[in-house]
Amino acid sequence: MITAPTASKADEVTRVLMSGNEAVARGAVEAGVLVAVGYPGTPSTEILESIANRDDIDVRWSPNEKVALDVGLGASLGGVRALVTMKHVGLNVAADTFMTAAYTGVGAGLVVISADDPGMHSSQNEQDNRAYARMAAVPLLEPSDSAEAKAYTALAFEISETFDTPVLVRTTTRVSHNRGLVELAERLDRPVLGFTKNPAKYVMIPGNARRRRPVVLKRLDDMRDYVEESPLTEAFGSGTDFGVITSGIAHHYVREVLPDARILKLGMSYPLPMERIRRFADSVDRLFVVEELDPYVENDLRAAGIDVEGKSLFPQIGELSPDVVRAGFAEAGLVSKGIPIVAAPSTVTRPPLMCPGCPHTPPFLALKRLGAVVTGDIGCYTLAALEPLSSMDTCVAMGSSIGMAVGMAASGGADGPVVATIGDSTFLHSGVAALADAVYAHANITVLILDNGTTAMTGGQEHPGTGVTLQGTAATPVDLVAMCTAVGVKDVKVIDPYDLAATYGALGDAISHAGPSVVITNRPCVEAPMKVRDTPFTVLAEACTACQACMTPGCPSIVWSDELFEGRRKVVIDPITCTGCTLCVQLCPPRAIVLVNTAEVSHA
Repeated sequence: MITAPTASKADEVTRVLMSGNEAVARGAVEAGVLVAVGYPGTPSTEILESIANRDDIDVRWSPNEKVALDVGLGASLGGVRALVTMKHVGLNVAADTFMTAAYTGVGAGLVVISADDPGMHSSQNEQDNRAYARMAAVPLLEPSDSAEAKAYTALAFEISETFDTPVLVRTTTRVSHNRGLVELAERLDRPVLGFTKNPAKYVMIPGNARRRRPVVLKRLDDMRDYVEESPLTEAFGSGTDFGVITSGIAHHYVREVLPDARILKLGMSYPLPMERIRRFADSVDRLFVVEELDPYVENDLRAAGIDVEGKSLFPQIGELSPDVVRAGFAEAGLVSKGIPIVAAPSTVTRPPLMCPGCPHTPPFLALKRLGAVVTGDIGCYTLAALEPLSSMDTCVAMGSSIGMAVGMAASGGADGPVVATIGDSTFLHSGVAALADAVYAHANITVLILDNGTTAMTGGQEHPGTGVTLQGTAATPVDLVAMCTAVGVKDVKVIDPYDLAATYGALGDAISHAGPSVVITNRPCVEAPMKVRDTPFTVLAEACTACQACMTPGCPSIVWSDELFEGRRKVVIDPITCTGCTLCVQLCPPRAIVLVNTAEVSHA
């Protein structure tokens, strides 16, 4: 029987309030992890950040999730426990390694965290990554709160080593970001086991892979035996009228709505403890499955001939909540509908906008003026698709912009010059190969690399181009100009995006260049890793003609005033949020925008 790791020395237990992400990290720490690696992405980012200050763990960001899993697998085969973290769409990028790692098995324990995002709070899709466990034939654990996030992560390393397999731990947004009490224990002191050469196990040529396939299936059978007896499967409540099968955060919602209900909670949702489920189902008159997103468990039960109710009552779209769960059970006739939710008072919505002074804004103004067809990418700059910029036409996945631009240009269907926009972190994540393809195809496109020196969208994380690691040590930064030149781009320009005229000129020249061209911006993010705040600007009310040209970029610092000029509203600038970027000054025909101290002098 596998049990959670115990501390090497007795120590006083301390209870600490932790988010689920912090608890996952703590579980890895206590399990004796020596390598922790990933790529930032909400809702997983804080896992690695919470242990970046430790000097007994090699904690690092990789350029992308596949590289992260490659590093983690290599560390595992080298004999140390390794943690690999990513958001749900990141596992798509890492899937190539993930699928074959199930064949090679591990050395020391290897745990992969997939932080799913039901409701798409910060994601381009709502995929349910439980399907990856079945596809790879690896065990899947689903913690429901912070305490379980710590315990399950530590246990996952034990399972990994016992069954010689990577283990997938699936969290969701609410588990990742909610906080709960966690009991701390000491860190295990684990020796480095070292690498044992075994080409038949680790070199996946077809002949070896064919011999490993039965091993994978035999392991799956062994795990089925394990989960039938595992304490990861827990029973609650009593009664025979109905029973509920849950996993993850849905368990707490069911307990809140039906505190005395008979519940079978699945801590390991692949492989399923089918015999325990069957006995549970036989002991109740009606059986329900409450799970977020896909009918993953429900479909397995139906395939096993078990009568169950699920997605006919509980939605397959978005997050669950106590209210949503209550509504489902009310439809089933098990609870009253409860107090109707009072609609919130109507308010004026504020659309998402780029930050005041964002250096990404001027290039998109230029692209709009140039009539470009813009294939966009994942990053803060994706907001350029929204009003008032309205200058991005596609956005699909990390690194897709350049390849899509190549295809768009090849189609001949674009009604303007084709420009791919991509951030510095995203370019290093998965844009370099696509740029090489653009050169190879002699594609008539321009690639705009928006280099703000950080992974801004997820909070300002480091990457290979920043010159510093997650743990704060100096690193050799990737030279983007040299990289673009190395893959064969002949026309590479670097511009200051705050110089609007130069930005228009550089992009116009690049678009007119035959074949692929690259324009790189060079201003840092105004919010991360440190806030950029220069002298703010103000509007001279008497000089403002209400032309509203300064409103074109959609800067949140520029707002309407109560004064009118010829029936049009004038504007004012919020000095607290203004970063002093000068973009509005360059756009103002009457020269009514001046530095705050200049205005004070002029009125003295």
